[in-house]
Order: sequence, then structure tokens, then C-alpha cells
Amino acid sequence: MSSDLFDLNGEVAVVTGAGRGIGEGIARVLADYGATVITAARRTAEIQRVADEIVTANGKALAVTTDVTSDESVEDLAKRAVDEYGRLDMWVNNAGGSPIQAPLVDLPREEWEATMALNLTAVWRCSAIAARYMEGKGRILNISSLAAEDVIEGSGHYAAAKAGVNMLTRTFAKELGPGIRVNCIMPGFVPTEIMMTALEINEEQLPGLEKALKLPSGRLGTPRDLGAAALYLLSPATEWVTGQVIRVSGGM
Repeated sequence: MSSDLFDLNGEVAVVTGAGRGIGEGIARVLADYGATVITAARRTAEIQRVADEIVTANGKALAVTTDVTSDESVEDLAKRAVDEYGRLDMWVNNAGGSPIQAPLVDLPREEWEATMALNLTAVWRCSAIAARYMEGKGRILNISSLAAEDVIEGSGHYAAAKAGVNMLTRTFAKELGPGIRVNCIMPGFVPTEIMMTALEINEEQLPGLEKALKLPSGRLGTPRDLGAAALYLLSPATEWVTGQVIRVSGGM
């Protein structure tokens, strides 16, 4: 296999929610393979840390504070990429999450609406805006969740949003092809801060969770595992892959 199948040199990628967890893992792997990475999130200190560490490791990165629920903020982010580097090749919709766990019958309406705004509407708007700046050629990658297919009690609102992301992926792939490819990853259990808060577990409980899950892979996932999957779907190696929703879950 030719090494240039995963070569991202000269290309520009935006990763939302890149200040920690899966987003940070994706940003670091894309930078490792030559991409200039724009780390985007609301928490400036976190995305600046990631960008600085990428640059220290001889990569190329820029931190841009962004609220993905604001069209104006997302537009500014896409425009900044093109103004700084003259192009936008890849966009990763990773920002998301929900801090509230509750049965649907007890869920406050405002929490439903906030979850949809961050996890579904933002993916729609980010993708639509990014596609305009790609000018007919690029790749979009959405980060969904196993909750889109597997029922997790107390997370119905989050699951509904992520199921919507899966269908947005397939629809955008048809509407934006052939020039822009759109794919989606459904991560399994990766012990990020967001996942551990949602499951109400701590570091000491992770070995027990790993044992209980009995994953064929033998372990929980890491942000770099998801970075490797993102690299695959964003690289030249998958030029014939679009509209796909892929479980990256250790076999779960």
C-alpha cells in the first residue's frame, strides 16, 4: 500500500470540540499526518493548549474560539481557515454531549432543545457552512454515538440527536457528492470526561467497566483510536467511501 494514501500534507482541517477527549485525539492524529489543524471550541485555553502542543511537536495548528450553536461564529471559523491558509479541505463535527441524564418523561423541555441545538442542529449548520467554503471539494466527518442505535436509559434526548446525525450524514453525502464526501463515526466506550460524567463513573471504576463489557478488543477505546478512524475516513485511502456510518467500538 502506498504511503501517500494517508498523506494530508498541504491540507487544512477544522476539528470542533478539539480541546479535549475525542476531538483532541482526532486533531493530533490529523496533524501527525501532515494536516494543518484548526482546533475549535468555546473554551479558549483548552484549544490553545492542544494547538500549542501540536506546534511544539513540529505540526501546524491554530486555535479559534467558536460556538458551534451560532451561525455567525461558525461562519467566522470557516472564513478564518480560508483567510489564513487559502483553503478548507476537512471539517470534523465533534462538538457535542449532554450533562443531563433523565427519563424522557421527566426531561425538561429546555434540556431537550439545548441537546438538539448542540448535537444535531449544529452539525447541520456546520456542515452546510463548511461545504460552501470547500467550493465543491472536501470531506466532512461527523461524530455520532452508539446511543444512536443502542438504547441507553436516561439518554433518550442525546440518542435522538445522534440518530439524526446519522441520517444527516447519509443525506449530505448524496446532496454534496461527488465532490464532498461525508461520513460518520459512532464511537464506543472511550473514557473521556463527558462519557464518565454521563455514566457517573470515575477512574477507579474503569477496570470494572472494561471487564464487564467483555469487548472483543479486550480494552476500552482511546481518543487516538478515534483519531486513527478519522484519519482513515478523511484520507485519500477512502476516496470511494461516502455516506457511511461506522461503529468504532472495540467490537461492541
